[in-house]
Amino acid sequence: MSLIDPTQSALNSAIQGASMRHDLLAGNLANVNTPGYQRRDVDFHGALQQAMETGRPQEARFAATTEPGVISADGNGVDMDRESAELAKNALDQQALVSVAQARLSTLINAINGQG
Repeated sequence: MSLIDPTQSALNSAIQGASMRHDLLAGNLANVNTPGYQRRDVDFHGALQQAMETGRPQEARFAATTEPGVISADGNGVDMDRESAELAKNALDQQALVSVAQARLSTLINAINGQG
């Protein structure tokens, strides 16, 4: 019997995916003035959903994708407003996931210690 149940595995995978997405979105913002740079992202929700359907959320595979598009005359494909909004939304997702994971672990620790 494992102490890490499928829900905790899903939370751990989701946190990992949100972290990867944060890095990619921050990279997009860092390259907003780089000629020819194309935005990168990861669909961690989709990858996690596929892994959940197989019953193995811990096996979720997150892959970065490049989204070709031209926003500026120098060929850059990053829209600063969009990236900022996506980064803020992702931060909220990540914060919620971490809060739920911490609460679940706290409950487990309390049960082991015989507390309330």
